[in-house]
Amino acid sequence: MARLPRYVMPGQPQHIIQRGNNRQIIFAADADYQFFRDALVGASRKHGLQIHVYVWMTSHIHLLATPQFENSISMVIQSVARKYEQYFNYTYQRSGTRWEGR
Repeated sequence: MARLPRYVMPGQPQHIIQRGNNRQIIFAADADYQFFRDALVGASRKHGLQIHVYVWMTSHIHLLATPQFENSISMVIQSVARKYEQYFNYTYQRSGTRWEGR
């Protein structure tokens, strides 16, 4: 079954949640938070997502953000998730996905 479409209204704040796969940790050290932040800032600027507030827990994140375009959220999350997954797997010598599906 295909995913239901995500409803995004440009200019309207959205609450975004991204969880670790099977609720596993996604941040194991302070350097992990920093790498994730840097990737998020870069992707947000590139794809037009204004982040107002964030909460990063060890197993998931919450963002309150306003997309400039209809695909801003999906492009940012996809970009950050890929980049962070490669970093995390290389750093901790593991393989597999870090993220739960939406």
